[in-house]
Amino acid sequence: MSTTTQLPIPPHFAPEKVGEVWRVPYQQRAAAAREWAKKYQIKPASADKTQVCLLLIDVQNTFCIPSFELFVGGQSGTGAVEDNRRLCEFIYRNLGAISAIAPTLDTHTAMQIFHPIFWINQDGEHPTPSATNITPTDIEQEVWQVNPAVAYSLKLDYSMLQKHALHYVNQLSQHGKYPLTVWSYHSILGGIGHALVSAVEEAVFFHCIARDSQTQFEIKGNNPLTENYSVLRPEVLDGADGKPIAQKNSRLIQQLLEFDAVIIAGQAKSHCVAWTVDDLLTEIQQVDPSLAKKVYLLEDCTSAVVVPGVVDYTEQANAAFQRFTDAGMQIVKSTQPLAIAS
Repeated sequence: MSTTTQLPIPPHFAPEKVGEVWRVPYQQRAAAAREWAKKYQIKPASADKTQVCLLLIDVQNTFCIPSFELFVGGQSGTGAVEDNRRLCEFIYRNLGAISAIAPTLDTHTAMQIFHPIFWINQDGEHPTPSATNITPTDIEQEVWQVNPAVAYSLKLDYSMLQKHALHYVNQLSQHGKYPLTVWSYHSILGGIGHALVSAVEEAVFFHCIARDSQTQFEIKGNNPLTENYSVLRPEVLDGADGKPIAQKNSRLIQQLLEFDAVIIAGQAKSHCVAWTVDDLLTEIQQVDPSLAKKVYLLEDCTSAVVVPGVVDYTEQANAAFQRFTDAGMQIVKSTQPLAIAS
């Protein structure tokens, strides 16, 4: 068991600005990171005997800034903001121990299966986001149907798209997934909601320069025909005709399995974090179940989806984390000294 020496927090970090959007001054931070590495004798990541990856799930404005589309407030109402303040401090304190940072970026366009424009009822109206789940019965009884204009715009055959929609929601229910939720438009490619939270982007950039470690951005969620809560695989892999519509991220899975430790944080605990960890656990159990012990879940840097008066996924999130610990994964707090099992 190796416990790393914690570093101080650099003076530029402004915890009061974590819930805001602003421009990171790259040149200034790069110069400061070089000086910081020199002052604290922080070596390049290539010299690390223990290779540690920090996997950051969807730490984007769309989920983490209170005024944005799908802010993850958790039960406290300020969840993602507080999570990210602790996350930034964790990165700075453990700068010398984190070898690589891999942020995932939920990446969408408007016309995707979980956005309102994709669906219409018999009056031509779109579903109310965050308050509509679409079930197989809804499609069979034509409560909701695929919007024909979407088929034209996506250059897909409408009858094929209708068959896919029914197949898709059936697949979700058969495999124990959440039902198809129609979400507000979010993480739109090219928009500021898609970007990393500014304070986290700053910390990640600072790490990249101080440790000579390229940040590894992982795009997910840009397939119009499936949701992609997990960065490791989409919710549904095959279409109604049995042909693949998407595939697992085998490259990233292999990379994660090769690290000595993988630390996971981000949003939301009940959805994209839980599904990613679940997929990683599935891969681990197929290779070597004992590898689960090298996965660390930063439980104070993630919150569940809670829409007051509508839905609260806290119980499901906690149940998932209990299942992960039962399988050998380790739940830790960001404020604890980082102790990696050797």
